[in-house]
Amino acid sequence: MKVLVTGANGLVGSRLALHLAARGHTVTALGRGTRRLPGGFEYLSIDLGDVQALSSAVEASRPEVIVNPASMTDVDGCETAAAEAFRVNGVAPGTLALAATAVGAHLVHVSTDYVFDGASGPYAEDAIPNPRGVYALTKHIGEQAVRALASSWAIARTAVVFGWPPAGRPNFGSWLLGALRKGESVRLFEDQFVSPSLADSVAEQLTELAERRLGGLWNVCGAEVVSRVQFGQALCTEFGLDASRLIPSRLADAKLKSPRPQRSGLRTDKAAAQLTARPIGLGASLARFHQSVQASEGRGA
Repeated sequence: MKVLVTGANGLVGSRLALHLAARGHTVTALGRGTRRLPGGFEYLSIDLGDVQALSSAVEASRPEVIVNPASMTDVDGCETAAAEAFRVNGVAPGTLALAATAVGAHLVHVSTDYVFDGASGPYAEDAIPNPRGVYALTKHIGEQAVRALASSWAIARTAVVFGWPPAGRPNFGSWLLGALRKGESVRLFEDQFVSPSLADSVAEQLTELAERRLGGLWNVCGAEVVSRVQFGQALCTEFGLDASRLIPSRLADAKLKSPRPQRSGLRTDKAAAQLTARPIGLGASLARFHQSVQASEGRGA
């Protein structure tokens, strides 16, 4: 199968491109700037906000499936760069939807639990979005563009993706591990509830959506909803670190630029029942994360 993957230098996109190629698919991977990872796939440097370049890449590769994990994910940064967030998170999915329809491709678009306001999570696929903040709003716009413009589509929502090695800027898991290993104390929200999601597991679930050309809304994330503090405690247990360095804090006290969903997280009943690559629990996610860290450090990376 011919697959086009965006965000190939990112945390999920890089793993997805490698996973699809390892399964024998012909992969064209799009990323911003220099290629960061070797692998058995073609790589093209493209700015996701360049409508013409993005459309031309789809037309040239003529994929059967497009998977779009690329996104502007700096939540606070989106508040100060709203136009760029709109281009990448809102316009680009619409561009891909139109291009996918033109070549007869199925589009799997990756979104986020932040499309919900966090008042009553965890959320099932049929919950009504109520985005707050520029990041959330632009991701919701991207979802609507895909639904309106793609003839064959799936929207896959995920949450708090972590993995090792990090891609670009640190993710929540890699940042927390690095700080605790240095002996630093870390403030974590005790009142924000999320679905921590191992990037490799998310990539496996996205692969299945692509291979089976499954449609509709899907939650592809970790199988458990926990507070940020509970995540930190579990990570300390897995790595043998000092959990007393975790300082519980309140979301309202952080005075962040962009609002965060408080009781967020995603229900995974549908994916658990219908996918072979089922969502995995926090313990299994952290064990695989630990293995990746050990393997990377063993190679001197």
